[in-house]
Amino acid sequence: MARVKELPGLATEFAALAKEYVRQRTVEPAKALGRIAGLGMAAALLLSLAALFLAVAGMRLIVDALPDGHIWSGFGYILASIGLFITAGLVGWRAFR
Repeated sequence: MARVKELPGLATEFAALAKEYVRQRTVEPAKALGRIAGLGMAAALLLSLAALFLAVAGMRLIVDALPDGHIWSGFGYILASIGLFITAGLVGWRAFR
C-alpha cells in the first residue's frame, strides 16, 4: 500500500499517464484523419473542376456542330444540359448502388 507521502507523486504520475494515453488514442488519430480528409476534399474539388471543364467543352462541341442561328444555339445548350443531367444521374446511381 502507498504511504501518505507518496500519494501526491502517484496522483501526478497518474494524471501524466492519463494525458499521454488520451493524446495517443484520440489526438494523433484525429490528426491523421484530418490529413486524409483534406486530401479527399482537394481531390473532390479537382474532380468537380475537371467535370465542369469537360461539360463546357462538350457543350461547345454540340453548339458548334449545329447550324448557325439563335434557335440552334439554344437547342445546343438544351442538349448539353440534358446530357449533363443524364451523366450526373448515372454517376449518382453508381455511387449509391
